[in-house]
Amino acid sequence: MAANAEPGFSTRQVHVGATTVPASPRALPIYLTAGFTFTDLDESAEHFGTGAGFGYTRTGNPTVQAVENRLASLEGGDQAVLVSSGQAAVTVALLALAGAGDHIVVSEHIYEGTRGLLLDNLARLGIETTFVDTSDLDAWRDAITPRTKALFAETLSNARNDVLDIAAVSAIGRERGIPLVVDSTFTTPYLLRPIEHGAAIVVHSASKFLAGQGAVLGGVIVDDGRFDAAASGHLFPHLVHADRLGGASYAEKYGTRARGAYIRESVAPRFGPAPSPLNAFLIGQGIETLSLRVERQSQNALAIAQWLENRPEVERVDHVGLASHPHHDLGARYLTRGTGSVFTVTLRGGLEAARHVVQSVKLITHMTHLGDVRSLVLHPQSTSHSARTVEERERAGVFPGTIRLSVGIEDVDDLLADLEQALVGVPVAERETVVL
Repeated sequence: MAANAEPGFSTRQVHVGATTVPASPRALPIYLTAGFTFTDLDESAEHFGTGAGFGYTRTGNPTVQAVENRLASLEGGDQAVLVSSGQAAVTVALLALAGAGDHIVVSEHIYEGTRGLLLDNLARLGIETTFVDTSDLDAWRDAITPRTKALFAETLSNARNDVLDIAAVSAIGRERGIPLVVDSTFTTPYLLRPIEHGAAIVVHSASKFLAGQGAVLGGVIVDDGRFDAAASGHLFPHLVHADRLGGASYAEKYGTRARGAYIRESVAPRFGPAPSPLNAFLIGQGIETLSLRVERQSQNALAIAQWLENRPEVERVDHVGLASHPHHDLGARYLTRGTGSVFTVTLRGGLEAARHVVQSVKLITHMTHLGDVRSLVLHPQSTSHSARTVEERERAGVFPGTIRLSVGIEDVDDLLADLEQALVGVPVAERETVVL
C-alpha cells in the first residue's frame, strides 16, 4: 500500500474515530454523562460561541463523536450525525431540507414507518409527498415541482428487493439542485456507498446491521459535504440567508459543509433525538465486525434463496442475487460485494402456509427486526405492511403467503435444515398467478 493511501474498509471500521477520544485508550470509552465541566467562563463562552469542545451530550459527546467519525469514513461522507433511532435519522434528514409548503418525491417501496411519517406527521407540518415507482425514472422526473426539496428512496426495497438506480435518480435531482436522500440500512456501507454514486445524504437505522447484536436503537445521517449554494441555494434559504440575529449564514460559515452543519447544529439538537453514549458505544462495537458479518450474511442468504427457489412449496423468491429477479443486472452493478441478506419468499399455500412456517421454525426467530446476527422471520401482510391496501401490498411484493427472512451468521446448513423441517406439511399447490 502506498504511504498516503487510505486504509481498507475493514481497517477503518476498527480504527477510525478512536484517536478523537482524549488519552486515546485502545477500546472506545463510554462518556456516560449529561454534561461536561468548564474550567472557566471563557471556555464556556467559547463553546457556546464556536461549538468547540463538549458542553452537553445532546449537542456532542466524545463517545458519540468517535462513532460518527467512523461512520462518515465508512460511507465516504464529510460528516455523520448519530441520533437515537433510524426513524429519527429519516425525520432529521428530511426536516433539514423541507418545511411548510414544500414537497418531497419518494419511492413507494419504503419502510412503513417512514411512509407513515410522511403521510401522517410531515403532512401535518405542511410537507407534501408524491410517491413514485422506484424503477420509473420518468416518474421521478415528472413528479418534481418548483416546491420539491428532496428525493428519497431505499437502496433495496422492503419487501421486493428492488434496487435503486442511485446514479440515475441523483442525476435527475441534480438537474434542479435537489438532493437525493438514501436509506441504506439494508445494504450498509460495506455493500454499497450511495454518496459515491451521487446521493447527497445517507441514513441508516444503526439498530440493524451496524450494531448487529439487536440490543440497542440508533440512527445515523451522513452528509456528502458537497452543498452547492449557487446551484441549490434558492431552494434552501435557511442555509444561504443570514440567521435570525443577522449573523453569517451556514453557507458563509461552512461553505460546502453547510447542510451537514445545519443538521448537526440546528435540527438534531433542537428536535432532540440524542443517542445515549452507551448505545453509541455498542453501535461502535458492532461496526468493528461489520464487514465480517455482512459478508457471511450475504453468502448465507444467497444460498438459502437459491435453495428455496427450487422448493415445490415456494411460489417465488424476491432476492436480487437470483438471476430470476428483474433487478438482478442492476444489483450486479451496484452490489459487487454481496447482495444483502433480507428478502421475501412467497409460499404457494397462501396465508396458512406462511403461518405454518413462521410457527414451525426452531432456529430462526420470529420477531420484528432485521440485520441481526441471528436469522429472523416475519409475515409482512399481517405486520409491517398491514396498514396498506391489498393493491399497495401486491405492488410491494407482499401476498398472503409471503414471509420475510433476515438471514444471520449461523451455519447455513443449520438454517437450511430448519427451513426444511418447517416446510413439512406445507401444501404443494398449483402455481398461483402473481401480478407484479
